[in-house]
Amino acid sequence: MSQARRLSGSSVEPDSPTTPPPAWLNRSAHSNGPRLQPTVPLTALAEEDSGASDARSQASSLSFTETGSAASINFRTPEWVETEISTSEEETQYQSVTAPALAANTAPQRRWSSGLRALSSKPNLLSLPDAQKERRWSYNLDTADTRDPATSTQNTLPKGRRGSVARMLTAGRRASTTVRNTIRTIDPVRTRDNPLGLQLNEVVILRTDSYTPWSGFNARRFSEAGPAPAGYSLDEHQRPGMSEDEKEYAIKRIARHDDVELLSPWKRWAYRLSAPLAVLTIAIHIVYFVIRVLFTRSAEIRADTVYWMAWAFILIEVIVLLPMLMHRLWGLHAIGMRWRPKLRIIGDNVPSVDVIITCCGEDDELVLDTARAACNIDYPRSRFRVIICDDGNSSTLREKAERIAVERFDNLYYRSRPKFPGVPHHFKAGNLNYALEETQRLPGGGANFFAALDADMIPERDWLRALIPHMIQDPNCSMACPPQLFYNVPKDDPLCQSLDLFVHVSEPMKDSLGVAWCTGSGYVMRRAALEAIGGFPTGSLAEDVCTSSMLLGSGWNTAFVHEPLQFGTVPDSLSSHLKQRTRWTIGTVQTSIKLRFCLWGPLVKRMSFFQRLCGFVYTIASLLTVVLVASMFTSPVVLISGGNLVPFSDYGQLKWLIRVWFASHAINRLNEFVTYLPSGYLTGQREARAVLWMAIFQSISIIRTFCIPSWLGGKVAVFTASGSQKAELQERDPRRRAPLWRRLKVTLWDCQCYLHLLYIAFTIVAVGLGSYWNLRRNKGTENILVGILTHAGWPPVLWLSCIFSCWAPIGYAIFPPNCPDREDLLDRDSKTGVAYPKESSKTIETGWGAWAHEIHYSAITVYTVVIFALSFRLS
Repeated sequence: MSQARRLSGSSVEPDSPTTPPPAWLNRSAHSNGPRLQPTVPLTALAEEDSGASDARSQASSLSFTETGSAASINFRTPEWVETEISTSEEETQYQSVTAPALAANTAPQRRWSSGLRALSSKPNLLSLPDAQKERRWSYNLDTADTRDPATSTQNTLPKGRRGSVARMLTAGRRASTTVRNTIRTIDPVRTRDNPLGLQLNEVVILRTDSYTPWSGFNARRFSEAGPAPAGYSLDEHQRPGMSEDEKEYAIKRIARHDDVELLSPWKRWAYRLSAPLAVLTIAIHIVYFVIRVLFTRSAEIRADTVYWMAWAFILIEVIVLLPMLMHRLWGLHAIGMRWRPKLRIIGDNVPSVDVIITCCGEDDELVLDTARAACNIDYPRSRFRVIICDDGNSSTLREKAERIAVERFDNLYYRSRPKFPGVPHHFKAGNLNYALEETQRLPGGGANFFAALDADMIPERDWLRALIPHMIQDPNCSMACPPQLFYNVPKDDPLCQSLDLFVHVSEPMKDSLGVAWCTGSGYVMRRAALEAIGGFPTGSLAEDVCTSSMLLGSGWNTAFVHEPLQFGTVPDSLSSHLKQRTRWTIGTVQTSIKLRFCLWGPLVKRMSFFQRLCGFVYTIASLLTVVLVASMFTSPVVLISGGNLVPFSDYGQLKWLIRVWFASHAINRLNEFVTYLPSGYLTGQREARAVLWMAIFQSISIIRTFCIPSWLGGKVAVFTASGSQKAELQERDPRRRAPLWRRLKVTLWDCQCYLHLLYIAFTIVAVGLGSYWNLRRNKGTENILVGILTHAGWPPVLWLSCIFSCWAPIGYAIFPPNCPDREDLLDRDSKTGVAYPKESSKTIETGWGAWAHEIHYSAITVYTVVIFALSFRLS
């Protein structure tokens, strides 16, 4: 990028609904979208060259109204001048042009600011000598006072209070800037959310010579691309800086934050508390475990014995709580770190894009719904291709796609790569690499950007216009990726299939650290960056994470754009869900091994500290599932032993243990409410439960893939049900659902959930026997209660949380959710066939199941409070 010109001013309402751009900037002659009819206020500041006058004028305004082929432009200056310009295709007429600011040559030394020029408020400006009419135009929009004096808050205050308010606001701004700069000094993240410093509603023109011009790229198969967008001459139309040629791109900031639709102002403010709460949570848990170790050792010295079961119990507590503490660690960067704005590229001058839809055996209509929506996005049709890359080589899909291309969307293509026996195909990565090569052979060659959609992901109309600007404004940005959202998640989401916690909490935090990963669908990549790393890497089932990690390791930036820009479908059966999640786990570990855990090697040599840390921690979290499962199955053994699990020397130590744990539990519960604000509290708790029961399947896959040698049967062990396939159960269809006995057979035996059932039974027996032996060993009510408390009843009663978690897949088999047909979740245009998810289907419905689990969490909290209160009565 060589130059940038700013065009429109900023608004005083940070998150208010924004005004659309001018019609002559946003008109899409080659798209099917309607023409806009906006009215845009634009402001700027005029300063005299001598610097003697600092007077500020009332803001001028420019309103655009377009009807048919003609547009009228009304330029309103202060009361002493009125201008109206009327333009049409046949004529250009200027009426009452008396202000010297409209003359093309009155300001030879001017510099254009972000917006139209505002004239000095002096009423005798027209009578000034020519030498004093020459002006320069300030780039600093922050110095322009665009408020109406009559409505200004400060002007309604007494003079003394006005100064106090101004000083207070200035001090607040300086403090906020100091905190943000200090954080960035300590944590020098290379990614810049807003490198151009765009203000709200501001438009900037970027000029580049690196993208394919109109004449060199035509995505339409059966028609011409049409003429390039008409250039707007400065001298002809008096529109300063608004030339639109093939080398210039216009970007507008339409909101302060990209997730303004997902995070309300009060949630955004409250979410900043997650940083101090994360520090407190981690600190108090460390204090708790230190005290546990010290008091256990003190009790051993006094009793002259070793409490092996107590040490095992401490280890189990640490392992079970470690994933939670690791997630709390990311909360340290939730304050003042992420300021990614909501941007749009406007006008017809846009870079070329190749959109790839990968599929392999999915239903034809599912793939075609994605293809139709991709072809129907708000983007000039001659500037993007949509290519269905079918690894299943379906003749019916090919025929239907070609028919759609002929009848409606002539930028739609179908391709299927050849496969040869004995030659590795490399799954999805191989399909994407084939598409990368195939687009080079199409007319005009490969596009500037390479985008990909999963077969079931329906993009919103402004998908590309929302992602492309983040890459244009930062030439070092290699990828922009939106969250994966879904429209067919069942009521209460019993299997925790939505990715809301990941895409609304984890990914924005990682983006603030400069570690935005590719989420697998909806992303847009810079072709030059992708080719620089050799295309999509093979040898990993998680080619998306591996690709984005290699881009980071090569010195490129990545961006996570937190906007709802795509909606897909979740697997409709337990076996499909397990297959998907175990594949992700294996792929994550494969990627980490390939990248040497992001610690060293040529593939990660240019990663920053936090990029390496994220890559390492997420891998360790995947591998820790094996240790987590081992600790879960060890806990019944510890409980059934009847040993002293929480030893202490006297009641004073027991009181301290109870009170420190109460403090840690209270702070952690508060932290849960705050941390889960972006995704929703119930969603966060659902994810915490799923970690435990899914760990059993993930650990089995990891052991079979990475721990067992091939000569003993080790292989890439993605979960596969040994019996019935999903089509035979239809568990979410109330009309065709298999009977209960068959659902239980498939769930318990074929899906191996008998392990969960055995764990539940073993734990209940262990708790019962341990409590019985405690009753026989202790005499007196106080001794019995203390014995139960320091054994099975020690808060937070981890064994009870594990039982509830392991019941999830079994409860799903007994009480499966009812889901409507996919077509009932969509709004389909009868003429074009394009379908988009209904608004009601984009959110997860909450029922009694979610609140039943919350009763469990609330009961644990009440139990902890009661124990804390009773601790004051111990003597």
